[in-house]
Amino acid sequence: MKWLMFAWKNVMRNRRRSLMAMLITALGSAAVLGSGGFALFTYESLQEMTARDTGHVVVAHVRGFDGDEDVPMQHGLADSEALAAKFAAMPEVRAVAPRVQFSGLISNGDKSAVFVGSGVVPDIDFRLRGPQMNFIAGQPPAAAAAAPEVVIGNELARLMKAKVGSSLTLLSTTTEGNLNAVDVLVSGIASVGVPEIDKRLVLADLASVQKLLLSDKAGTLSVYLKETADTEAIAARVREMQPDLAVKTWRDLAVFYQAVRALYNRIFGILGMIMICIVLFAMSNTLGMAVVERTREIGTLRAIGTLPAEIVRNFVLEGMLIGGVGSAFGMLLAGAATVFLLFAGIEMPPPPGRSAGYPLFLSFSPVLYGAVTLVVIVLAAGAAWIVSSRAANKPVTEALAHV
Repeated sequence: MKWLMFAWKNVMRNRRRSLMAMLITALGSAAVLGSGGFALFTYESLQEMTARDTGHVVVAHVRGFDGDEDVPMQHGLADSEALAAKFAAMPEVRAVAPRVQFSGLISNGDKSAVFVGSGVVPDIDFRLRGPQMNFIAGQPPAAAAAAPEVVIGNELARLMKAKVGSSLTLLSTTTEGNLNAVDVLVSGIASVGVPEIDKRLVLADLASVQKLLLSDKAGTLSVYLKETADTEAIAARVREMQPDLAVKTWRDLAVFYQAVRALYNRIFGILGMIMICIVLFAMSNTLGMAVVERTREIGTLRAIGTLPAEIVRNFVLEGMLIGGVGSAFGMLLAGAATVFLLFAGIEMPPPPGRSAGYPLFLSFSPVLYGAVTLVVIVLAAGAAWIVSSRAANKPVTEALAHV
């Protein structure tokens, strides 16, 4: 503690220069923490969005993920209800959603368009999708409706000139390779925020889709967990329980998430390196000037028996104090920005390929804050050691004669 007090008094000998170094350090730390918080928020948002879309763990036929079927549902799950009940009994599981992917033509009688649809259990699927599925009009399809009901994308509704209550016809290939058609009512119009998907989106009750395809199979079982952190453990248990099935996690299916994460890691990694270099140069400049001004003082200390290592230690402590105080202010700035954005309601513009923006938030991570603080202090100590080592090892007579 005595040496820290001594170092702090030395830091305050030139307040303006020391405060400027602390300010630069604070701004650099805040910039790194802010960009890191934004990246973490983006990762968490994409993770939740992907998990809500696909499920945390997805179970399919051993060739179900190949995408190579001669007829629809060739590689479907014949015992999907028993499997779903088996997985739902696991304490970590929140729900199990059977799904069927199908495609074909949708028509209003005058005009036809290609659609890409999913057969779902409405009570489970739409509840789990949450805010990812934005209903513009209507509601999810009813499983016990008199006529089959569907939810279509808002862009597809515009193309078909359809609204809630409109009658449309779905045409698709059955499991026997024949064409089959079914008349449906539009129960809702929704958007997932991606115009290209909204232009083809059709969501229908699972039983209606199975009737259309002439099959009682499910394409996949999406297992939703109570905690995302349990994904890998549950996936491993499912593989042990059903070694004859293919099991993938949301991360395996999240191509967009992996691409964005890799891109952001590079962008914010470069930004972090730039900030670190700025902090390092600021520290080197401040402590270098302090060493030059105190060279005769260093010579005097050497003359009365002070060891070079003790002199270097004093400068290293000064650098650590400047870095520590600067990073503390930087954490306060980043924390204030994080809290401000929680209530500011600032929206980011829609990313490329999407039609909806998203709120701007910064995630708070104790690990990130601790790592940035540690790096700044280590950099400050390293800069102090570099600039003070040479002066501390000068001959005493040369140091005393320094002007």
